[in-house]
Amino acid sequence: MRIVLASSEAVPFSKTGGLADVASALPKALALLGHEVVLITPYYPRILAAKNGSTPAIEPTGGEVSIRIAGRTVTARILRSSLPGSSVTVYLIDQPGYFDRPGLYVDGGQDFSDNCERFTFFSRAVLEAARVLNLQADIFHANDWQTGLVPALLKAEYQTQPGFAHAAAVFTIHNMAFQGQYWHWDMLLTGLDWKYFNWRQMEFFGNLNLLKTGIVFSDVITTVSPTYAREIQTSEFGCGLHGVLSSRRDDLVGILNGCDTEDWNPATDPLIPRNYDFQTVFEGKAVCKAHLQRQFGLPERASAPLIGSISRITSQKGFDLIVASAPRLAELDLQMVFLGTGDKAYEQKLQSLAASYPDKIAVCIGYDEALSHLIEAGADLYLMPSQFEPCGLNQMYSLIYGTPPIVRAVGGLADSVVDANEENLGQGIANGFTFYESDSEVLFRQVCRAMGLMLDRRTWAQLVRTGMERDWSWRRSAAQYVRTYDRALQKRAGGVE
Repeated sequence: MRIVLASSEAVPFSKTGGLADVASALPKALALLGHEVVLITPYYPRILAAKNGSTPAIEPTGGEVSIRIAGRTVTARILRSSLPGSSVTVYLIDQPGYFDRPGLYVDGGQDFSDNCERFTFFSRAVLEAARVLNLQADIFHANDWQTGLVPALLKAEYQTQPGFAHAAAVFTIHNMAFQGQYWHWDMLLTGLDWKYFNWRQMEFFGNLNLLKTGIVFSDVITTVSPTYAREIQTSEFGCGLHGVLSSRRDDLVGILNGCDTEDWNPATDPLIPRNYDFQTVFEGKAVCKAHLQRQFGLPERASAPLIGSISRITSQKGFDLIVASAPRLAELDLQMVFLGTGDKAYEQKLQSLAASYPDKIAVCIGYDEALSHLIEAGADLYLMPSQFEPCGLNQMYSLIYGTPPIVRAVGGLADSVVDANEENLGQGIANGFTFYESDSEVLFRQVCRAMGLMLDRRTWAQLVRTGMERDWSWRRSAAQYVRTYDRALQKRAGGVE
């Protein structure tokens, strides 16, 4: 099968969140299953220049795309690279006016005013690049609102062209909260007929909605966990599009993301001071914990449970609960470390807590890849009380590294973390701690429960090893995507859905 995956970000070329991880890991896993996969993403030279670490070689192809947009013709070069350790070819769309900027989507906390134009251009560039390069794709796999136009353009314009007649569109929703909504006159930027600007297709309460566009025009829609697929059909989690998703429930599939277990593997991780596996986990984690405590300036106390968090510091990630419960937690015999950026108010509250409890709480505002690996390896527990979480990756990284997570049972957290209640412990399937209420008191009690279980060394060892022994790689997820692609092709051909 020939698959073109389109994403506005992809590791190691660009990243703001989990989309970038998926956009690189899934193609590699599909290639290992024998499929021909191409990734198309924008070329962000300033982002690459500021990046720590190596980037694969990028070279010109000699090809280019010319696209009519906003009353003018805009041209972009097509560059070529590859995903490290794989046979996956990457094509990067080089248009400096749109993509040579200090951020992918925002600058100084504000969205770029021309984001609709930028990613309309990119969506058109994906299909034009496929035509210029004669990719002959069976599947166009678009991701999130930034490529929501790809399925619509495929259906409305390209499927009458050679090389596109039998191609099917799959669209993955990574986060319903980001929809790409713009005023109705931006419909002109898309180049599509105004007949599509209606309540069933591209219009949403008078605005253009690019996420809705991707949902409506795709043959099959996926999202990043089975629970999230069910949740987004409700008013609580659907962000206004629950009716659209419910109407397409037969075409909506939830597939839990996998992890890149080459980068995230405590047995081989070069970024941690002591490697370990499930047999040597406690010896290895003890060394990593001491190193983590030194790194954050905390007292080196092996007996104090150390709780880690690597996250966007926002209420969506549960920081309203964390900040509210932190003073009470700081009275316990524990330590907490936080790494991330986000809402300035929550950043300041965390820094204030760290100043008030310097032996208990430590904060690093920013992102550091090496430090994130050290936190996963050195922490005893991982805290992730999200309001909603389409999939989440850090809870899976934590399980791989023998760090049981404490999570709210939403989205992918509910699909990956099995609560350490008596029944699950008895069956040997428990790997962490889950709760349902968005309440700081409940969060406090869950931390106390986890600390209590740590005192039972035999049960704690079972909990840790259960999480580590499960296969969290992309192999199983990629196989589910292949079945989904087959389903999309059957639907496109008019076969059984």
